[in-house]
Amino acid sequence: MATSTVSTTAVTAAEAMDPAEALMAAVERADAEIVRFLWVDHNGILRGKGVTRELLADRLRTGIGLSAVRQSASLLDRPQPVPGFQVMEEVRVTADPSTFVPLPYAPGSAGLLCDLVNRDGSPWGACPRTFLRDAVARSADLGFDVIAAFEPEFTLLRDGAPLDDSLMLDGEGFDAANDCIVSLIRSLRSAGIAVEQYHPEASPGQHELTLRPAPALRAADQHVWQRAFTRGVARAHGLQASFAPVPLAGLRGNGNHVHISLWRGGNAFCAPGGGLSEVARHFIGGVLAHLPGLTALLCASVNSYERLVPGNWAGTFGCYGPDNRDAAIRVPSPLRGAETATTNIEVKVCDATANPYLALGAILHAGLDGLEHRIDPGEPLTVDPNLLSAAELLRRGVIPLPRSLAEAVEALERDELLMSVLGSPRRELYTTIKRADVRDLGGMDPGDVFALHAQRF
Repeated sequence: MATSTVSTTAVTAAEAMDPAEALMAAVERADAEIVRFLWVDHNGILRGKGVTRELLADRLRTGIGLSAVRQSASLLDRPQPVPGFQVMEEVRVTADPSTFVPLPYAPGSAGLLCDLVNRDGSPWGACPRTFLRDAVARSADLGFDVIAAFEPEFTLLRDGAPLDDSLMLDGEGFDAANDCIVSLIRSLRSAGIAVEQYHPEASPGQHELTLRPAPALRAADQHVWQRAFTRGVARAHGLQASFAPVPLAGLRGNGNHVHISLWRGGNAFCAPGGGLSEVARHFIGGVLAHLPGLTALLCASVNSYERLVPGNWAGTFGCYGPDNRDAAIRVPSPLRGAETATTNIEVKVCDATANPYLALGAILHAGLDGLEHRIDPGEPLTVDPNLLSAAELLRRGVIPLPRSLAEAVEALERDELLMSVLGSPRRELYTTIKRADVRDLGGMDPGDVFALHAQRF
C-alpha cells in the first residue's frame, strides 16, 4: 500500500510539471550535452540539428530555423526546383517533448522527434508527422483508434560484406549477431521501447526485430527510433546496419511490413466469433483500390524494385489472402487465446526507404476511403500466386503493381484521393524528388546504386 501511494504521488507530480520543465529535468538526468532535433525527410532520411543543453529551453519555445529548400533534396542531396522551396523560404523545427530519449550509443547526446511548422507556428504543408496526425484525426472522426506496428528487416555488414551466411532462423545467425542484438534490445528498453521478438532472416546477414504495436503516431515514432538505434548500436560494435531494400546485389531484400487494425471499444477488424469483420474487408478494399499509387509512397526508392520480385515474399501481387506471404496484403493468423487482440492486416509491399509517417498515413487514408465507400475487396486469394498464370491472375482480379519507381510515381499522380490528401506543396515536392532520383540514379553504375542505398538507409 505504501509503495502504491508513493507511485501515485510521483505520477501526479510528473503530470503537474510543465512538459518543458520535465524535459529539462530528463536532460539533466541523462547528462546530455547535445539534444538532436530530428525529423524524417521525404526520402526517408533522418535529419536533424543539435542544440546544446544551455540553449535547449529557448529552442523548445522558439523552434529552430530551417531552410525549406532542405526538404526538396533528392537522395543525392541535391535540392530540386519546387515552388515554395527556395533558399529564402524558412520553416521551424519544433520538438515534441514527449518523444525525448537519451541515445545510449552516443554518450552525451539525446534526441527529440520534431514537427515542421510555419514561422507563425501553423502546420506546414510538407511536415510528414502532421500528415500522419491528420490521417489519425480522420480515423477518429469516423470513431476509430488506430493501432499499428512496423516490421523491419535489416542487414548487418562488416567491411561491406554480410556479417554471417547462416540460414533463416539458424542458431548460427543468433550467435553471430548476439552481442549487437542484445545491446540493441537493452538500448531500446532504456528508451521505453518494447521489443516483441527477434530472429535471423532468410538472406545473408539479414535480421528482423519487431516492436510491440502502439497507437499510430507512436508506432511511427518508435520505428524512427528503432532505425536510429539499430544503426548506432551496430556502429558501436564495428558493424554497419542497413535497412535498404537490397543493400548488395544478389541478396533477398529487406522489407518493412506494416501491421494495422482499427479499434472502437474493441478490435473493429475482428468479427464476432472470429475472422475479418466488414470493417476490415472494406478497409482492405480501399487499400487494394489505391495500391498502385500507394506503392510510390511505400516502396519509395529506385532500390525498392530490386526487392519486389515474385517468390521473395515481398507482396508483389496486388491481392489479399490468409497467411499469403506474396500477397500485397496478408491476413495473419491470430494467436490462439488472443484472437480478438491479434486480428490485423499486414501490408507487405513496403520497405524502410518509405517515410513511415507518409506510409502509414497513406495506408490509413486509402483504407478509410474503402470504409466510406464500402469497397468490396473480392475473394481472398488462398493459393500461392506464383503458381498462377498471368491470365488466371487477371481473372481473379489480382492488381498489377508498378515495376519501377517511375511507374509508381505515375500511378500516384493518377490517384485523385492520394494526391488530394497529400495536398500542396507535398504532392509536387514528393513527385519531383522521386523523378530526380529516377533520372540521377539511372545514369549511375548499378553497383554504385546499391552502395548508395546501403549507406543512406
